[in-house]
Amino acid sequence: MSKANLLAQLSDLGDRAAAEADSVTGGLGSIKALILDYFGPNGLTAAYIVAAVLALVLVWRLVKIGFDALKYVVIPSVALAAVGSFVLGSPFVSLLPVTVVGCSLIMLFKG
Repeated sequence: MSKANLLAQLSDLGDRAAAEADSVTGGLGSIKALILDYFGPNGLTAAYIVAAVLALVLVWRLVKIGFDALKYVVIPSVALAAVGSFVLGSPFVSLLPVTVVGCSLIMLFKG
């Protein structure tokens, strides 16, 4: 696949994505026109790449937060509530909120 063909396909994909997003938000068409006026088609391609990278970083951060919550809150709080219900004799469901709050504070202060 040639470089020109790849750039044409990338531009076409960007135009379709912009048209779809423009139906949701009205201001995207004016931003696209502004970028085309000042920077040309290469600037528009660069803007598409930057937007895709930013979206990927955002999704990656959300996945990372989800895994951290699972690792530092869900699993330890369920384990502590199970051990606490076994040792203290209290019901599991009454200990679980306390352990979730404790593990959430640990995750919050851990950073």
